[in-house]
Amino acid sequence: MKVNRTEFPLDRTRQVAPQILEILRSRILSMDLTPTTVLSRVSLQSEFNVSQTPVRDALMRLEEEGLVEVYPQYATVVAKIDIEHARQAHFLRLSIELEAVHRLTLASPTETAQVLERVLRKQEAMASPIQFDQFDSLDREFHRTLFERNGILGLWTTVRRQSVHLDRLRRLNLPMPGKLETVLADHSAIVEAVRSGEPEKAVAAMRKHLSGTLSITDIICAQYPDFVRR
Repeated sequence: MKVNRTEFPLDRTRQVAPQILEILRSRILSMDLTPTTVLSRVSLQSEFNVSQTPVRDALMRLEEEGLVEVYPQYATVVAKIDIEHARQAHFLRLSIELEAVHRLTLASPTETAQVLERVLRKQEAMASPIQFDQFDSLDREFHRTLFERNGILGLWTTVRRQSVHLDRLRRLNLPMPGKLETVLADHSAIVEAVRSGEPEKAVAAMRKHLSGTLSITDIICAQYPDFVRR
C-alpha cells in the first residue's frame, strides 16, 4: 500500500473521517490501491496520525460503496471490480447522458459546444501516460458539464456514486495503446455534433463514447483476471 503524507494532507480544522474516506476512495478509483490489496487499519492510523475511530468510519463507508470488503477479525481488502455493477452503471449513464446531450443540442448548441471545447482543450494538454489523474479528472469535468448545463447536478452525484466499478474498469482501460487518443476523438466528435444542432448525431456520438470500455470488457478481464469479479 502506497503511503504519501504530503499528497493528501488532512485539514485538522475539519472532521478527519470524511477526508480519509475521500483519500482512500481516490486511491482505489485511480488503482493506486488495486483489488485484493489488504488495508491495515494500524498502518492507516499511523499514516494519517489519527485514532482508530475515523479510520474505522471511513472503511465502513467504503464497504457500503462496494469498494472494500471487511472480514471481521481477519482483514479489510480492496474489493474486486464487479463487472455486473459496471454494466448497470453504464446503463444509468446512457439513460441520463443521452437525454442530456439531446436536450442541450436542441436548446443551446453553440454555447454548450464552446464550454465543452474549453474542457477538451485542457484535456488534450494532459494526454500523457504520466498525467492519467489529470486526464481522468478532465474527463469527468467534460461529462459533468452536461449535467450542470441541464440543471441536474444532483443526478451527477448519484451517477458518480453508482459508477465506482465502471470507473475502475475504465482506469484499467486508460493505459491501453490508443485509448487516450480515442477518448479525445470521441469528445471532439461530441463537441462537433452538439455544435451542429443535430440531436440525433450528438446522441450517436455520446453512445459510442460511453460504450468504449464495456465493449472490450473481455480483453480487460483477460489482462487483469485477478482484479475482476464476473
